[in-house]
Amino acid sequence: MTATAPDILIQEVAPRDGLQIEAKWVETSEKIRLINSLSAIGFSRIEVSSFVSAAAVPSLRDAADVFAGIERRPGTIYTALIPNRKGAELALAARADELNFVMSASETHNRANMNMTHAVSLASLSEIVKPAHAGGALVNATVATAFGCPFEGLQPFEKVLDIVKRYLDLGVDGVTLADTTGMANPNQVSQLVAEVLMLVPADMLTLHFHNTRGLGLVNVLAAYDTGARRFDAALGGLGGCPFAPGATGNVCTEDLVNLCHETGLRTGLDLQRLIDLSFRLPGLVGHEVPGQVAKAGRPLDLHPIPERLRRSG
Repeated sequence: MTATAPDILIQEVAPRDGLQIEAKWVETSEKIRLINSLSAIGFSRIEVSSFVSAAAVPSLRDAADVFAGIERRPGTIYTALIPNRKGAELALAARADELNFVMSASETHNRANMNMTHAVSLASLSEIVKPAHAGGALVNATVATAFGCPFEGLQPFEKVLDIVKRYLDLGVDGVTLADTTGMANPNQVSQLVAEVLMLVPADMLTLHFHNTRGLGLVNVLAAYDTGARRFDAALGGLGGCPFAPGATGNVCTEDLVNLCHETGLRTGLDLQRLIDLSFRLPGLVGHEVPGQVAKAGRPLDLHPIPERLRRSG
């Protein structure tokens, strides 16, 4: 019997975007254990790590070892974030299934985050796509700060659309719009997603929201209602950008799965297994995590009737 396709694809980014900002070093073996647990739950994509400067992101300096140690589940795409050709070469050597290239819509944030101008970033991407495809890897290209930059403010839609067109001209396999600092609102999301879906089919577009101002799940619904079907999320709501002041965690995976299931959207993911895995995170990172459903339980996880009420009944 063929499994029913999910209505919405949730892609897990906690091992990379979630752990990159953590002050506490997470041992390589623990990262591998986390990724293997996520694989067993059945995610279609897991962002494993990033091949960037160890000086810039020391928490992910073991990327090659993590890729070498994970158990690869058939049907799951294991992704590496890369900023340039050198990062791409390292990711391909580690047998990443997909390279996630990142450039910010904001020139200022791109210089802060990647230490490159737009022109240099695009030149790097032009050197990456063909070797990646030749090596059997997909290339996804992310527009960071697509919904706003902490240095420049809102980014014109025309600028974001122009970057998307440039990505497509270079032959990428997918495009992500990232709300890197949680500045998006539902009206803005609906408008920009509608414009981008005129350039990119829904199965090539991913939305990446942060919950910095509490609008992450609302923005997911706005994008879904506009036609988007692929979304990044991080277990426990981990994450944040080291180069975006005030940026906090990603949309929480288990909270998003709960929302989907409560509104009748099929995810293909087991909420209780996600909650169980999320319970392990505070011990891993050394602090509580933002996710809500793991704390409160599923809506129909009922509690015992108080003893005094049972006696009086």
